[in-house]
Amino acid sequence: MRIQGRGQSIRRDNGIANKRPFIIGIGGSHSGAGKTTIAEAILKYLTSQSSESGVRSSKIKNRESLITCHSSLVTRRDWGAIKYTKTAIYASIIDDPETLTQESKDTARLINAGAEKVLWVQSPPEELKEVLPMAVDRLANLRGIIVEGNSAIEFLKPDIVIFVSGRHGGALKKSAERVLETADIILFEDEPSMQLPEKAKRFKVVFTPMSGFDECLDYIQKLLK
Repeated sequence: MRIQGRGQSIRRDNGIANKRPFIIGIGGSHSGAGKTTIAEAILKYLTSQSSESGVRSSKIKNRESLITCHSSLVTRRDWGAIKYTKTAIYASIIDDPETLTQESKDTARLINAGAEKVLWVQSPPEELKEVLPMAVDRLANLRGIIVEGNSAIEFLKPDIVIFVSGRHGGALKKSAERVLETADIILFEDEPSMQLPEKAKRFKVVFTPMSGFDECLDYIQKLLK
């Protein structure tokens, strides 16, 4: 298998971190369903919570030290993100900032939303089992990771699975069906026509502009504790 990083071949890592970060997987009914929009909202919420918590728990009497500490804490980010794109030929893990921050890329949206580090995994489905653990291992120092993509969810078995039901009729792809079956949270703007798993918590949201998502964010926060 050919693995690339920063446009260059990299050594394959066989080991996986002993303790992986908490993983939230976001899948959807189809391309354009709103997965990246949801990932952005979750990242903004979780990174802001991390900053506020850090400031509240810091008790420093010296005023100068307090200013310095506060400045570092409010910029603290402890969540990363992995964006998966299906390819036909080779697998790559892209971490090049120039590529990831291009204005048209979903990866740029994830970075701007507060992700400490973002990786773009490109791979044929049959090689995901090997390349995804490598990507997760690169983010092992973080508290958690947002992973976007149906196939990626199947292989990683996230701690929380979110299914975004877009405004699109017709039958679901097999990968979407499998993610839906394992979903802990289902988000929809219009009532889904497909049968939904009973165990999943359901939230009605509006994607443009984003609204009605606060209750879901609070629920995610409870699951993280």
